[in-house]
Amino acid sequence: MTIKVLIVDDHGVVAEGLRFVVEAQDDMKVIDCVQDSQEAVRRTLAARPDVVLMDHAMPVLNGTEAAHMIHEHCPETRVIMLSMYSDAVHVLRALQAGATGYVVKRSAAKEVVDAIRAVHRGGRYLSKQLADTVIDQVVNKTAAVDPLDRLSARERQVLQMLAEGHAASDIATALSLSPKTVETYRARMMEKLDIHDFATLVKFAIQNGLTSLE
Repeated sequence: MTIKVLIVDDHGVVAEGLRFVVEAQDDMKVIDCVQDSQEAVRRTLAARPDVVLMDHAMPVLNGTEAAHMIHEHCPETRVIMLSMYSDAVHVLRALQAGATGYVVKRSAAKEVVDAIRAVHRGGRYLSKQLADTVIDQVVNKTAAVDPLDRLSARERQVLQMLAEGHAASDIATALSLSPKTVETYRARMMEKLDIHDFATLVKFAIQNGLTSLE
């Protein structure tokens, strides 16, 4: 059986590299490469790939939020998160969103292939370099509390877009909200996070991996 793979990465060179690695396997086929995580959700619903390779650091809608949407609407599709982050908070955040694999970007290409086969068989896959650390933190209950848990999914998306420099009017248009509602979200987030100025709010978004501003 051929494993159908959708690649999601907004860096063309990286996406083509992943395509080359995947299509070199006899049992895998890339059905598409997309550079927009919202388009990735739409493409998944239409094409029903077996596995989605999802870059974490996507603009407007980050990979974790996209993984949650895919898991909610297309649970049979397995999502593997590709990320520069190797700490337990980011790994657990991805797994809780519905991802079944997590591969650190600096890992060897073979790990991507191994991850695809593992999740397609119904298992889970974590990069070898972080699996022991994450398991130890979970077992010993030493994993840090995720501060993003204080925000709703919509608040996280608004925060990401604000941190990426989008104007409130543009965010409102993109998310089918009113500009006043966007400002309400911003005020509510600052209250929840006990943050008192916009610059600190943006810093919080970057520090917690909502956007890398690459």
